[in-house]
Amino acid sequence: MSSFENYVEGNVADAPLDARLTFIRKTYAHLVAAVVAFVAVSGFFYSSGVAERMLEMISGSRFGWLMMLGGFMLLGWLAGAMASMRGTSISYVGLGLYTVAEALIFSPMIFLAAQAYPGVLTQATGVTLLVFGALTFYVLFTRRDFSFLRTALFVGGIAALGLIVAGAIFGFNLGLWFSFLMVIFAAGAILYTTSQVLHQYRTDQYVAAALALFAAVALLFWYVLRIFMSRD
Repeated sequence: MSSFENYVEGNVADAPLDARLTFIRKTYAHLVAAVVAFVAVSGFFYSSGVAERMLEMISGSRFGWLMMLGGFMLLGWLAGAMASMRGTSISYVGLGLYTVAEALIFSPMIFLAAQAYPGVLTQATGVTLLVFGALTFYVLFTRRDFSFLRTALFVGGIAALGLIVAGAIFGFNLGLWFSFLMVIFAAGAILYTTSQVLHQYRTDQYVAAALALFAAVALLFWYVLRIFMSRD
C-alpha cells in the first residue's frame, strides 16, 4: 500500500511525495478550470450587454468603481472563507462565487478594451500567462519559501487600497506608475501564494489554493491590461 493511501490529510510540507504531487495537480487543475470559467462568464457578460450597461453605470458616477470595489472585496472575503472550509461542496461554491464576481468586476474594462483598444486583450493575456508561468516555474523548481513576503504584501495591499479610495474620493488619477507598482505587487502575491501551496496548505485545501492563485493572476491581468490600454 502506498504512503499516500496511508496518509491522513495534513500540512503539505509534511505529506509524502505522492500526496504533495496529487495536491499540486489538483490545485492547478482547479485553477485552469476557474480561468476557463472566468473567460466563459466574461464572454456571456460581454455578449449579453451586461458589461456595456455596467460601464455606463460606473462612468456616470465618481464613486461607481469604489462601490464595485467594496462589493467585490466583501464577496472575495466570503468566497475565500467558504473555499477554505472543510467540505468539498462549500469549497466549490466559494470558488464559483469568486470566479463570477471576478468576471463581473472585469466586464466593464473588458468591454472598453474590446471596443476602443483592439488587440490589447490578447496582448495582456499573453504577458499575464508568461509572467505567471515564469514565476510559478521558479517557485516549483527551487522550492523557495516566500513566506517573508507576507508582511510586505499586507502593508502594500493596505496602501494600494488607501490610494484607490483616495483617488475615487478626491478625483485624482493614480497614473501609469501605480499600474506598474501593482504589477510588481501581483508578482509578489504569485510568488507568495505559490510557495504557500508548496509549504503551508493542507492537502485537502486544493480548492482554496486554486482560489488564492486565481486572485493573484486576476490582479496581475487587471493591471497589465490597464498598462496596455494606457499606451494610446
